[in-house]
Amino acid sequence: MSGSNAVQAGQIPGAATSKGKSQDAVMGTYGRQDVVFARGEGSWVYTTSGDKYLDFGSGVAVNALGHAHPRLIAALTAQAQSLWHTSNLYRVAGQETLAGRLTELTFADRVFFCNSGAEACEGAIKIARRYQFVAGHPERWRIITFRGAFHGRTLATLAAGGNEKYLEGFGHAADGFDLVAFGDLDAVAAAIGDETAAIMVEPIQGEGGARLAPPEFLAGLRELCDQHGLLLVLDEVQTGIGRTGKLFAYEWVGITPDVMAIAKGLGGGFPVGAVLATAEAAKGMTPGTHGSTFGGNPLAMSVANEVVAIVTEPGFLDEVNARALRLKQGLARIKDTHPDLVEDLRGAGLLTGLKLKPNVQPADVVKAASAENLLLVGAGDNTVRVLPPLNVTDADLADGVERLSRALTRVAKTIT
Repeated sequence: MSGSNAVQAGQIPGAATSKGKSQDAVMGTYGRQDVVFARGEGSWVYTTSGDKYLDFGSGVAVNALGHAHPRLIAALTAQAQSLWHTSNLYRVAGQETLAGRLTELTFADRVFFCNSGAEACEGAIKIARRYQFVAGHPERWRIITFRGAFHGRTLATLAAGGNEKYLEGFGHAADGFDLVAFGDLDAVAAAIGDETAAIMVEPIQGEGGARLAPPEFLAGLRELCDQHGLLLVLDEVQTGIGRTGKLFAYEWVGITPDVMAIAKGLGGGFPVGAVLATAEAAKGMTPGTHGSTFGGNPLAMSVANEVVAIVTEPGFLDEVNARALRLKQGLARIKDTHPDLVEDLRGAGLLTGLKLKPNVQPADVVKAASAENLLLVGAGDNTVRVLPPLNVTDADLADGVERLSRALTRVAKTIT
C-alpha cells in the first residue's frame, strides 16, 4: 500500500502511552477483532499493515455506498470548508433541503434530525406518547414492541427491545413497553389496552437475526392501529435507504406508518439519524418538547443529501435488486453446499442472513470469514448477517460468496 493515506504497521498515532497501550485506554464495551483499518475504497478496507478485506458488514449496514465514495467526499469537503456547526437555534439550510426531499419521497410531512439510530427511535417513542397526550389521552403512553427487536442502546430503547443480556446490570428496565412475539398478530391484539399509544416494529429484525416480518403481519398492524387510534411506528434504521431494494421497506407491503426512525445508511458513514412523521402524528412536537445540539448539523446534512440523491437516481434501486438476487442465489448455493452448517436463508434485498445449525456459532463463522479476509456481522437467533454495500460490484459479490463458502469449510473442519 502506498500514497499519502498509507499507515505503516507500528506507526499508529498514539499507539502507546505512559500507562501502556492506547487500546487499553478505550473502554472495553466491545469484543473487537484485533485488526486496525487505515483506509477503504469501494467494498474493500485496508489494514495498517496493507492487508485488504472485502467488507460485507458495511459498518453494520452503515456504509451504504461503500468506502470513500467520491461524491460523498466532495460533498463533505466542500461543506467542511465553509461551515461545520451552528446548533438548532438557527435555521439550517441543509436540513430544509433534506427534509423536503424525504417528505416528497415518503409518507411523512415532518422530519426531526438527530445523530444515531437509537436517538431516532427515542424520538419516535416521544412523538407517539406526545401525540396521545395532546389528543386528550394522557393515559395512553405504553408501546407494544416485539421480542428479538433491537432499537438501540439507550435505557428506553433497550427496554423496548427487552433483551435481558443488554439490560443486565442497569437496574429496572424503563417502563412503558409491552413485548409480544414477533409475527403474532393475535398476541398484538390481545396486548392492546387502555394505556396503549402505539406499536413499534422493525420490518426486518436485523440484530434479531435478519428475521423478515410477513407482509400480512405488517398490514395487520396497520389495521389494528387504525381500529384503536394508535400510531404505527416503524424502525427502519437498518432497512432504510435502499437496503431492501426499495427506499424504505414499508413500500414492499403497500402500507404507510405514522412515524419512522431512520439512520445508518442515511449518512453513508457519517453519523446522522432522523425521525419522519405525518403532520398529525407530529402535532404535539412543539418548541421545547425535543431537541439535539448536534442533530442535523451542516456536515451531516451535506453528506445525507448526497446519499439520498444517489440512491434515488433512476435505475439505482433496480441495480440493488439485481445484486440482491445474485446474492440470494449465491447464498442458496452455500446452503446446499453446507447443509450441516446452514439451516436457512433470511432477510431481503442486501440485508441477508444465514441462520446456522444449533451446533454452529455465529462468532466462529465471523472468525473463519475474517481468516478469508471477509468481514461479516453476527446477529441474534444464531444468525450471521451478510450486508454488502448497495453499490457492490458483481465481481466483488461473487468473490464474497466464494470467501464465505471457504469460511464455512473451515468451520466444518472444527466440528466433530
